[in-house]
Amino acid sequence: MRMLRRAGADVHRLSSRARAGPKRLAGLGRKPRCAPTDPLALGGKIRRVPADLSWSLQPLPIVGAAAAGGAYVSRWRRARRGRAGHARAPAWRLCCFLGALLLLLGALVSPLDTLADQLFLMHMLQHVLLLDLVPILAIVSLTKAIMRPATRWLQAWEARLGALAHPVFAVAAYVGVIWAWHLPALYDLALRHSGVHVLEHVSFLAVGSLYWWHLLSPIRARVGLRGMAPVAYMASTKLLVGALGMGLAFAPSALYAFYVHRARVWGISAVTDQAVAGLTMAVEQSIVMGVALAALFIRALGESEREQQRRERYEPV
Repeated sequence: MRMLRRAGADVHRLSSRARAGPKRLAGLGRKPRCAPTDPLALGGKIRRVPADLSWSLQPLPIVGAAAAGGAYVSRWRRARRGRAGHARAPAWRLCCFLGALLLLLGALVSPLDTLADQLFLMHMLQHVLLLDLVPILAIVSLTKAIMRPATRWLQAWEARLGALAHPVFAVAAYVGVIWAWHLPALYDLALRHSGVHVLEHVSFLAVGSLYWWHLLSPIRARVGLRGMAPVAYMASTKLLVGALGMGLAFAPSALYAFYVHRARVWGISAVTDQAVAGLTMAVEQSIVMGVALAALFIRALGESEREQQRRERYEPV
């Protein structure tokens, strides 16, 4: 009897193992919920990768910067000839233009460009350079003497463009382009397709140049910003763009799938990366607005003083 019981138990044990075998084998073919390439796999830990500090060295920005630099230096040297040449084209104007070219190349061919594929913060720094710092330095480098061959052509185009040459359009274009490209769908599309990415950067450089031209142009515009108009012009723009930056900084979750599913550099999470990038945008807008308004105020005082001296010179004694 005991032998029969043991034999029955062994048979039951073997049959239960046989039933469990197919289930175990079937389980081997299932895919895990988190793919091995997902940076949040393995228990939710962030997969870290080293920072890519290589230079992209794209030929188009390098050739464009070289051509622009050659054209500017040629005009700058011609403007310095003759009387009062140093006043019409001072050396610091040349330094401003060369600084604009260096920042342009830094944004598009330096390690900042390759890091922009890994960190949202670095991509934001690219946008800051293209929207504000490069156009500001490039326009400040210009004088009436340097621009003399193109002055009439620009004034004719301003008359033809009509409402598109008005400062209100520049504000709408600046704010609209920035907000549009920071929509998650468009932003991720630009990061995944190089052609769209180039279009994004070109549009930033274009609207930035248009926006700052109305404030810093050496040529008197048909519809100028006088009195308190520059304050309203800048405040309206910078507040709207700064609001976008604060929205990114305090968003409860990461908005851009491209960065969410990327391996993290320096262990920075996607949410932290987005928050720092948003704060960078907001703070930069405030700093640039303050510095620009101070520079415009100083320039207005200088123009007022020169106008007063001109009146006194021609007043009858």
